[in-house]
Formats: sequence, structure tokens, C-alpha cells
Amino acid sequence: MGKGFFHVPKAVNEPVKTYAPGTPEREEVLLTYKELYNTKFDVPLYIGSEEIRTGKTATINPPHDHKHECGVYHLAEKKHIEKAIDTALEARKKWAKLEWEQRAAVFLKAADLISGPYRQKMNAATMIGQSKTIFQAEIDSAAEICDFLRFNVEYMTELYNEQPKSTSEAWNRVEYRPLEGFVYAVTPFNFTAIAGNLPTSAALMGNVAIWKPSDSQMMSAQILMDVFKEAGVPEGVINMVMGDPEMITDTVLKSPDFAGIHYTGSTDVFKNIWAKIGNNIHKYKSYPRIVGETGGKDFIIAHPTSNPKQVATAITRGAFEFQGQKCSAASRVYLPKSLWPEIKDFVVEDVKSIKMGSPEDLTNFFTAVIHERSFDKLASYIEKVKKDDDAEIVVGGNYDKSVGYFVEPTVVLAKDPHYTTMEEELFGPVVTIYVYEDEKWEETLHTVDNTSAYALTGAVFSGDRYEAARATDILQNAAGNFYINDKPTGAVVGQQPFGGARASGTNDKAGSKLNLMRWISPRLIKETFVPATDYKYPFMKE
Repeated sequence: MGKGFFHVPKAVNEPVKTYAPGTPEREEVLLTYKELYNTKFDVPLYIGSEEIRTGKTATINPPHDHKHECGVYHLAEKKHIEKAIDTALEARKKWAKLEWEQRAAVFLKAADLISGPYRQKMNAATMIGQSKTIFQAEIDSAAEICDFLRFNVEYMTELYNEQPKSTSEAWNRVEYRPLEGFVYAVTPFNFTAIAGNLPTSAALMGNVAIWKPSDSQMMSAQILMDVFKEAGVPEGVINMVMGDPEMITDTVLKSPDFAGIHYTGSTDVFKNIWAKIGNNIHKYKSYPRIVGETGGKDFIIAHPTSNPKQVATAITRGAFEFQGQKCSAASRVYLPKSLWPEIKDFVVEDVKSIKMGSPEDLTNFFTAVIHERSFDKLASYIEKVKKDDDAEIVVGGNYDKSVGYFVEPTVVLAKDPHYTTMEEELFGPVVTIYVYEDEKWEETLHTVDNTSAYALTGAVFSGDRYEAARATDILQNAAGNFYINDKPTGAVVGQQPFGGARASGTNDKAGSKLNLMRWISPRLIKETFVPATDYKYPFMKE
């Protein structure tokens, strides 16, 4: 818990494999995909040393083939959540006292397991359960999760080495204690890496966790638990529970030992959790740490000096990779009138060339949205656009859920910069474009800033450095991750710490030392070697 005395390997980003035709990883992932697709998963609750199968289950169905069943996962009752809390607190007694390098070794081993023998299991489970293409799975469930685990160890050692000044009279040192209690980790379906990072980043710092993964991420959650167990995460340090989310959350938040929440998910749910924490504040031993990354209404704005092909590519990739289901996905775009016709042609050409289908076909760029609720929501917005006079569909606009939850990549053109789909988060493959008059560039920048309650990611394209700087200044509060001449997605651990403010979260920057600082409670120790023996100070002497 104190200052580090060992050097750990310098973290480097996990190389991303290409999966090009003829490569060994291409054949390996396809074989693993087939194997897992025909495996009947039976995902239990993991509480301490126990794998609990309650008998009350829900099915696991691939979004791109929703009639196929890949198994079941078990649902907890309140007593199981209470048991998980008790188990975690018991495990904390030893885990919190374990030397930091021993904790580091566990998670460095987990990274190597994912990088090596578990790589294609992680990828295939993510492809099947979350309908990611192989590239989207590789950068998430292989590369990014390894980066989180390795860079967090490096950040931890940097943090532990930060010590106050001592003097000739006293030795001052800081002990980096874990929080007193347990951490509640609530993770989303869209990134396996986030599901792995939220409980492990807290655990690395000596905490114990109750982890509630998304119901739509059960296959990769199971593989993660297999990795944690093989890596040597002690029993009870990370407990995985599934079930009614409100029941689980209410049970967790009523415990006096609740010490913090590490959350990624919807804004409304996060706000409700925050309110419940406030209502329970008199119950807690400590003020809980509240760390959350929520939604986004992420933007691209192009200056008239922009390169039209570059802007078009950023729109296609930024809006439609992983079906627009990234918190950072571009969903509102502001284009100058002078460039709109050329950019439009490029985007329409791109979208019409996109192949959509099962992730098992590695030539597909695009697969299904996560579940029927998402499909129905997106379909309703698309139908609204078709009926409205102040918006039109430029390309796309079709959808079909007979086999999988497929929604075409859809580009909407809005006459009003405050049209519904310019303001509301849809979390799917729908991007809305507003065309502004070239001379209203600065006015449009202020419109971008004032339009959304969110402030997660945003991008500006400009061939004029002065105007790029102007946009960077005016939009300083509009995005926690801001990109110049690039799409607003694709943050890499160790390079672009990720998080936003406003309604997008607490901006504690996952993948950085800033996030780890939230999971410690420092204790300053001052040791005086020769204590005073006279209460009188020199000025009092005669």
C-alpha cells in the first residue's frame, strides 16, 4: 500500500492483429467462433469460491441470429447479493493487505492470458454475444482489455511513488489505502474491455468488487471470469452477479459498507443511482466515490477548408462502426453548404457499399444492434423522420428483425439544428447532418456547444489552423475527448484517456492515473525521530 520499490515492465499497447485472408489468426477465430456458437453456456453467479446456479435463468441469444440459443445465465435473489457483499468484505481482510506487486502480478498475468491462450475465446464470445465484427472485437476484447490491465499497473506504481517531502526533523510518507468497504462495478454491453476494467481497476488498488455485467454481455463475461480465476484473483475479490438490476442496486446501496460505484451505462440510470446514494448517505461509513461514464451526443463539425473525403470517411467510420453503439459514436454532424454536395456523394457511396450480416462473415463491416428494445427504438425514430417535413433520409432507413436485429446505416438530413435526432441519444446507426451557411461558422460552433446536454466526444475538421484553434476554444466544454481532423471514436489506453463531463459522466478518465486515484483513500504518516521535550517555542524564551 506504500511506496513502490520494484520496477515493473513499461506498458506498451497490445498489437492489433489484422485477420487478413491467409493469416493464422483468421482461421483460429473462425474455428473458435463455430465452437462457441454451438456451446451451451451455463453462466452461474460467482460469489467467493461458489458457482451458484439458482435455477432461475434467462437465455443468451446472438443479436444477429436471435432465434439461436447459446445457453443461459442464472439470476440472483436478494439473498445472493447480500452473500456477495459479506463474501467480498471477508476477502478484503487479506486482499487489502497484500503487497502491491502481488496484486500487480495477478492482473499482468490476466493480460498475458487474454493476449495469448484466451485471445480468440474473448474475440469469438464478443462477436457472438455482442455482434461485433472481428476488427471491433480485436480492438476491444483483446487489445484494449490488455492495455487497461497493463497500463493500470504502470499508473499504480507511478502513483505509489508520489511521496511528500521529508525534513531533517520528520519522515513524511503516504500510504495508499483501498477504500473502506466494497466497490460496485456496473458494466455495459458495448465494450468487453470496459466490463473487464471497471472491477479490476478498483481491485488492483486493493479493493473488492461486486460486479454486475450487462445481460447482453454474458458470454464474454463468463470468459473474463475464467481468466480472472486462472490469473489467480483470490476468491471473493471480484464477485459476479446478475439479475434484476434495480433489486441488485438497491441491495448494494443500502449496505453501510458501500464505498463506491464504478459505472458505465445510461445517463438516467446513473442519475437515479446518484440520487439513491444521496438518500442513503447517513448509512455509509464513508462518503462513497461515484465514478461514471454515461451517454453522448457526439459531433463532427467541418470548416469550409476541410477535405471532403476525409470528413466523409470520419462520418462513415465514426457513426457506423459497431452499429453506432459506442458512447463516442458520431451522431450529429455540421457541414458547410459549400462542401455538402461532395461530402454527401462520398457518404452515400460508402453507405451503399457497406455489407451487413453475421460477424462470422469477416467481410462484413456491419452487423446487428444489441437487442429488440434497441431495434424498436431506432425503427420508431426512422419512421418519424420519414413522416416529418423538416428532415429527410439521405441513404439507408430500412430495418428487419426477422433473423437478427438489423438496422441499416442511416443518414438523416435535418433542416433544423435542433431537430429531434440532432439532440436525443439514439445509440445506434443513425447519424443526422445539418448544413450551415459558410459565413455562419462561428455561430454554428456555438450551436454545437449549446445543443446537447452531453459532453463526451467531438471532432473538428479544418485546413485552417486558426479556425481549428477557434473551434478548440469555443468547444472546450462540449467534449471530454476532442479530436482535430479525426473521427471522434477510437480512444486508445495510454494515449487518449477517456471520459466526458456534463451529462456524459464524472470525467475520471478511464485508462489513466486519474481514474485509479478514485479507488484509494490516502493516509499521511508523519514520523518524528526526536520529539520535542519542551512546549515553549524560542520566541517565548527570556
